[in-house]
Amino acid sequence: MKLIREHRFITILLIAALISAALVFYALAKGTDKGAESETDSIEETIYDRALQCYVIEGAYPESLSYLEENYGLTLNRKDYLIVYTPFADNLPPEIKVIYRGDDR
Repeated sequence: MKLIREHRFITILLIAALISAALVFYALAKGTDKGAESETDSIEETIYDRALQCYVIEGAYPESLSYLEENYGLTLNRKDYLIVYTPFADNLPPEIKVIYRGDDR
């Protein structure tokens, strides 16, 4: 009887350890996704801020990202991020989308 109880205890301990390891792995993976998401949000916000600065100073939103890079000190990491900048009109803010390329390149 004592041997059966010891095996049961070891089995329960092993299952608890596996569940804990799985939860830690899941939390770490989820945290990595959030980090990339917050990074892309931050880049989008920076681009929007520079576009708005251009609008305030010049009276029109810029036609392209290169204009912001040349005239407003914007520096972009195009190697790690795909950046889509879609202007609409001089008086309407552009649509900005930043996508993390990840390690799949």
